[in-house]
Amino acid sequence: MAVAERIEPAERGATRIADRVVAKIAAQAAREALETAPEGGAPPHAAVTVHQDVARVRVSVELGYPGDLGGQCRAVRRQVAERVRALAGMEVPEVAVQIERLHTADAATASRGRIR
Repeated sequence: MAVAERIEPAERGATRIADRVVAKIAAQAAREALETAPEGGAPPHAAVTVHQDVARVRVSVELGYPGDLGGQCRAVRRQVAERVRALAGMEVPEVAVQIERLHTADAATASRGRIR
C-alpha cells in the first residue's frame, strides 16, 4: 500500500473571499462598535476594495448628536480593522468612516409629536 505524499497548503489551492463578504463583515463590526443606533437611523454600510490580502474599507454611519463623534468614529475604525483581520485574515491599513447623517434627540422627539 502506497502512502500518499503530503501536499503543502500553498500548493493545494487558494481561498478567495469576495469583496461583498468583507463589506458585510465590516458593516456588522461597525454596528457592534456603535453601542446604540440613533432612532430612525439607517444601519452602517460598507464598501471594500481588496487587493491580495489587504482590504481598504469605507464605512458609512449615522450618529446621534450631540455626542462624541470622534470617539465613535475611532471605535468603528478599531472594531472594523480587528474583525476583518480576525474573520477574513486580511490586513486593514485604512478604514475611512463617513458620517452620512446626524440625528438629534430634538428631531426624534418632534417626529413623535412630543413638543411642549
